[in-house]
Amino acid sequence: MAAGSLVAVGATPASAVSFPLCGARIVQHFDLAKGQTPESIVLSPDGSAHVAFAKARQIAEISPTGVIRVLATLPAPADGGVNTPALGFPLTVGIDRAPDGTLFFLYATGTADLTGVWSLSPGGTPRRIAPLPATSLPNGLALDQRTRTLYVADSTGVVWRVPTTGAGAAAVWSSDGELAPAGFLGANGLKFRDGAVWVTNLDRGTLLRIPVRANGNAGPAQVTATGLTGVDDFAFTGRGNEIIAALHTANQVALVKPDGTHTVVLTGADGLQGPTSIAVRGRTVHVPSAAYLTAKDPNLLQAHLGR
Repeated sequence: MAAGSLVAVGATPASAVSFPLCGARIVQHFDLAKGQTPESIVLSPDGSAHVAFAKARQIAEISPTGVIRVLATLPAPADGGVNTPALGFPLTVGIDRAPDGTLFFLYATGTADLTGVWSLSPGGTPRRIAPLPATSLPNGLALDQRTRTLYVADSTGVVWRVPTTGAGAAAVWSSDGELAPAGFLGANGLKFRDGAVWVTNLDRGTLLRIPVRANGNAGPAQVTATGLTGVDDFAFTGRGNEIIAALHTANQVALVKPDGTHTVVLTGADGLQGPTSIAVRGRTVHVPSAAYLTAKDPNLLQAHLGR
């Protein structure tokens, strides 16, 4: 498969918050014993945040004052999720939000009756709008509001396309070789921006850009950054194609420039406990940590994005 131009990158290490971030602080601690491992986050206009608590199989709202309200708990698979690919436990992941407040998220269980794309309307109950194969591991999710299309990063090595209406079946949109795992998890975090789907590959430590062609089909994946060890999900900063990425297994957060170079801007010294995703609003950066590897203090950190 065509991969575009590879860019060699080198990271500048940091022992604590580094420019252009400042003022890093933990604003929320979660309960590991209750499975409150925040895997994905999306922000709402009222200042609240919605997170997917992966191990609790929950979607929760966090108010601006820090009040946690569980909106939905997904049913447990009959076999306990032991056949969930790569992980062996069921988990809720990959959340996004429509303008009307409807939440879309993913559930991976290793079973055909529950794995797939789910939605939750304000005040409603969760429902599966598109099944995905039991052998899939849906992970990252993003909504193209213009076409009302959801794109799903499947860590077994593909990107799915799903209509938000639930009126059509999920279809493989891209199976580019750059999405494939190299031993554990491949395609992971996903965002839609300016006519392209951006995807990370955890095993390969890469950031990919997949253009959406005029007919809606996927173009070849272009590798835009490498060397992002253990990269999970990410967010655009608002400065072109600059992103902030969660480097989960490295316990770091990196600023990735459009030329592919990156700098580590947050580390465990700032309170990270295995960061999983990023959300940016204005100059505030939100970083959930799920503590999968550290097994202590899952939390939500905020930092200021200065220049």
